[in-house]
Amino acid sequence: QVHLVQSGGGLVQAGGSLRLSCAASGSTIEFYNIGWFRQAPGKEREFVTGINKSGSNTRYTDSVKGRFTISKDNAENTVYLQMNSLKPEDTAVYYCAARPKLDISTLQSDYGYWGQGTQVTVSS
Repeated sequence: QVHLVQSGGGLVQAGGSLRLSCAASGSTIEFYNIGWFRQAPGKEREFVTGINKSGSNTRYTDSVKGRFTISKDNAENTVYLQMNSLKPEDTAVYYCAARPKLDISTLQSDYGYWGQGTQVTVSS
């Protein structure tokens, strides 16, 4: 059973960058697909990006393509979300999640393990 601990996030001006980390313990992160989701105030949680077990395949929602990059460091047992060119509409609580399957899923119900969430606030 994997336990996910998130770090990073905070307040940044529009156009700035932040990096989120999702560190795994209790199991090896290469056994899991990892997804990042976000939830803005008054909105449903949405899929942002995901990476497969080996790190060879990634998927992004259209609104973050070209700005966000997900990466996986199996040696560090950590997944990173690099967020560049941030916009006020990126403001949300960001969650990482893990699922022990081959494919990347955009559905939060497919993920059984979740990080604690971290706030990202982008000011205009």
